[in-house]
Amino acid sequence: MSPQSSHGGYEGYQASRPSFYIGQHDSCRTDGLNDDQYNRVLDFGFSFATAPITTKHFHDRVVALQKSYLADTAARDLTSDERANPSLPGPTIPTLTDEDTTLFPGPNITTVVAYCSPWLDLYSADPLVANLSRQALNLEVSYASFCGVRSIVIPGPRADVDPKRVAEYGRAIKEALRQAAQIGVVVHLPMYREPGLEETGDTLSGPDAYPSTSASGSEEIDIYSSWDTWHTIRTMCDYDPRLFVAVRVPKRLPEMQLQTRWFAEPMHFLTFSAPIFQQNRAGFPSLSRNHQALVNMYMRLKNAPWILLADVGPSGDELASVSDLSSPSSPSTGGDAFPSLAEAHSGAAIYQSDKKRKPTHNAHLSYIKHLEREQEPYSVTETSTLANFQDWLQSPLQPLADNLESATYEVFEGDPVKYDQYEKAIAAAIADWKRLNRPSSAIPRPGAAAVPAGSPTIPELVVAVAGAGRGPLVTRVIRASKATGVPIQLWALEKNQNAYVYLLRMNKQVWGNKVHLIKTDMREWAGPVAEGHEATNTLTKVDILVTELLGSFGDNELSPECLDGIQKHIARPHGISIPLSYTAHLSPISYPKVYAELSGRAPSNENAFETPYVVHLYAIDLVSQKVPGHPRFQQAWEFVHPVRLPFVEDWTAKHGLKKVQTGGGGAMNLATGLNEHNVRHCHLTFVCRPRGVMHGLAGYFESVLYQPAANKDGSVPEPIEISTRPDQIDRKSKDMISWFPIFFPLKKPLYLPQDSEIEVSMWRQTDDTRVWYEWLVEVFVWAGPNSRVKVAASELHSSFKVACLM
Repeated sequence: MSPQSSHGGYEGYQASRPSFYIGQHDSCRTDGLNDDQYNRVLDFGFSFATAPITTKHFHDRVVALQKSYLADTAARDLTSDERANPSLPGPTIPTLTDEDTTLFPGPNITTVVAYCSPWLDLYSADPLVANLSRQALNLEVSYASFCGVRSIVIPGPRADVDPKRVAEYGRAIKEALRQAAQIGVVVHLPMYREPGLEETGDTLSGPDAYPSTSASGSEEIDIYSSWDTWHTIRTMCDYDPRLFVAVRVPKRLPEMQLQTRWFAEPMHFLTFSAPIFQQNRAGFPSLSRNHQALVNMYMRLKNAPWILLADVGPSGDELASVSDLSSPSSPSTGGDAFPSLAEAHSGAAIYQSDKKRKPTHNAHLSYIKHLEREQEPYSVTETSTLANFQDWLQSPLQPLADNLESATYEVFEGDPVKYDQYEKAIAAAIADWKRLNRPSSAIPRPGAAAVPAGSPTIPELVVAVAGAGRGPLVTRVIRASKATGVPIQLWALEKNQNAYVYLLRMNKQVWGNKVHLIKTDMREWAGPVAEGHEATNTLTKVDILVTELLGSFGDNELSPECLDGIQKHIARPHGISIPLSYTAHLSPISYPKVYAELSGRAPSNENAFETPYVVHLYAIDLVSQKVPGHPRFQQAWEFVHPVRLPFVEDWTAKHGLKKVQTGGGGAMNLATGLNEHNVRHCHLTFVCRPRGVMHGLAGYFESVLYQPAANKDGSVPEPIEISTRPDQIDRKSKDMISWFPIFFPLKKPLYLPQDSEIEVSMWRQTDDTRVWYEWLVEVFVWAGPNSRVKVAASELHSSFKVACLM
């Protein structure tokens, strides 16, 4: 059922596309809002507002303390050595008083966003200023937390040039997180230091501490310095899940690489100030197309950032007038919050209420709401169900070791694209078999007349679906048979006894009992018994074998091992395996949100960073760039089917179909080595131009389901494929949702200097009883034309303890 039909009206309209949560921030506001003023802001159409935690009184008190301390130190006529004595006591800010704040617990407190004083300077080079700022910050954060606010915004450093001072700021934020033990802490930073849009308010360091960068017009701007500052802060805070960032959107947007870098961060607010807007033809504020695209991109996140409009809401004078009208001495209400009966009857009270509460039009807010209405509806791949899976970690399935639930099968079957591609591949294979007059493995029934050569009668084709689940591929095989006019004998194999019951029901009610159902592990199947030869148990071969054993990395659910056990039944040389081949692909990514989650799991789960996770990758940043010889997505390895395994077949002929015994049989992981042909290794090189951070590897796969035979004119048709690679999925299997990518995490993030090279080594390992992965990442920079220096490296990760069981 669609969201429109389930909710109806405007609610259904909103549910079908992203919704905006818009707040108002006044950088000049020095006092909090009383209930009437706050309601006035909401009347304008805002969803929330920021409020300063302390007043000008507190600021003046801190400044007076600073000045008195400096004056006292000067009056003591201390020598330079005495002033430098680390044991010299500094000033201590006394606790807050009721004159220092207008923020109090109340009915609106949970919707108020507390904003710390912008005059604090935790980044200051002056130890006295930095110390006083840290004390004031702790007082403000602790008090706001007491009042019951849910989040606190702390202005970020005014510059990024001094790593020592950034570290001092980061340490203060970590201390603030301890003070606010239950609420979110948001650091407010620019997307980059854009000249002309610097913060202008004075700090404790004085008006000349941070000169405008726009004054030096020839100076080159480092657009990644602000992100570097954020990375230092959140690293010092150990990726605390309560730490967020608010980004001030610049007037001129930077390169897409930086936009996606911030997209991957835990962003709470996107801040738009008045200078960002431009006038449209009608004279109203609007955003450029690039800014609109940025908003559209960020609002597709499951936890989309809130929009904060800075200095474009109701002015201080407007809010002050509300305070005057609501005061007890105001003649408009006679000191009574409710009108008298006479006033109500005459309508005078309504007039006064309208005069007090009716908001004026806010053009900036109206435009943002217009953008909300213009959002594209959610696509097929953005349904509410799929949105809930964004960046949600799941352990990979173990279909060989576990029996899946019906609901899991149902999720798989909800993707028509995959099954459409499979049906297309099956139909093409059957059509080629018919056109090229390939032999059939079907054995004539006893007493049946032989089919004369050149007869128009088409012999039956033997088809098997291995791992049938609840039967979606069986249905597609039957449809392909009817579409091509080729009769088939169809076998369906399933080891899950519960799914087998469902298949029996499907055979009776849907397939007309035309499917031979076998409850067995495909690796232990003796092969199809020829129709009409059941009495003699005569076995035959399979012309087309259809499977859907692929995992998020292609081979991670042991498709190679499963097909090894059944491909001996494929007829030679004309037998077909669908899929024909599959390849695994890797790309290094920045994934701070998920890394923070794994860091929280690690203390109670020793394998948290050794597990490859199936995850709907969304809030990620692809840290490498496409350069000649080094694409952004690179192939790790490939598997092709069918492949002859003479030594396995010889072993089976000698020992029968019983399972292979392992352990101590050889040098390869102390196993017999029968699965050693499925071991793989890759070494890949990626190039990272801007500096960044890497949290792991994203894994994808591509599969050729079937390669149609050449046409009569010699031309070769396009292969029928499926792909999860972001740069190929729209071309090969658009809107396919059956597989989420896989994520191989790193225990420690790797910082990537500018123009670095990322070397990825990965192994697919086996000991004949299980399969696991091992991965290692190294970072190099060029120190000369022929010399590279390793600047970072991960440890060797291994999923051995959570291996996929054979």
